[in-house]
Amino acid sequence: MILTVDIGNSDVVLGIFKDSEILQSWRLHTGLHQSVDEYEMLVRGMLFACDFSLEDVKGAVLSSVVPELTDVFFKLIENLIGKAPIKVSHELEFGIKINTEIPSRVGQDRLINATAAYQQYKTSLIIIDCGTATTLDVVTAEGVFEGGVICPGLLISAEVLFAKAAQLFQVNLEMPEKVIGKNTTDSVKSGLIYGYAGMIESLINKISQELEEQGQPHPTVVITGGLALKISHLLPDTNFHADLTLRGLYLFHAMNKV
Repeated sequence: MILTVDIGNSDVVLGIFKDSEILQSWRLHTGLHQSVDEYEMLVRGMLFACDFSLEDVKGAVLSSVVPELTDVFFKLIENLIGKAPIKVSHELEFGIKINTEIPSRVGQDRLINATAAYQQYKTSLIIIDCGTATTLDVVTAEGVFEGGVICPGLLISAEVLFAKAAQLFQVNLEMPEKVIGKNTTDSVKSGLIYGYAGMIESLINKISQELEEQGQPHPTVVITGGLALKISHLLPDTNFHADLTLRGLYLFHAMNKV
């Protein structure tokens, strides 16, 4: 079995793979001040609850966009399985080429998502990840990562709205019955959900046009991330993948294991 760990700004997502199939995944809140011991207790508890034996875990891979936690989880994985994980780096093999000005500055999760999506579809792609930030990344039909777009995430947008508008109050991020809200709650929900989906749809259209002007086929659109289900049903012709990042980590491990 292979342990995959993705450290994001909001969540740490872990997965267990066996023979290329994901057996289980877990999501923890990203706590910057938690120690190795605290995280180890949580992870061991989750594995035990699902009846997984650490003796069966033969390797691990670690991706992180939170520098404060990278070494914490590196040590944690060593404690769990007795060997160091493979750390995602732009210098290792992804199965795609990276064509950006500074590859080392591209978020590891973005490259891993691109790896997973390209390995499955083998065509031009727009890969959307709805997390703390919302990213739209582009891969050509030849397997070249060209960069993309980074937007404030849906939750960040909502938090700023509630913090800055004195007469608005927090609402659940759920679909209102109609676009035109008849009360403040539904109006806010509509603005957040439909407004955000509209922004992403517009970016998809602009990116698609730009790719086609460069001679690329019309891109396949893939969407993932903790908030993807809030808006994916509003975006036509998108392919939802709940475990895209974990799948990409598993593939990255297979490409780079010694």
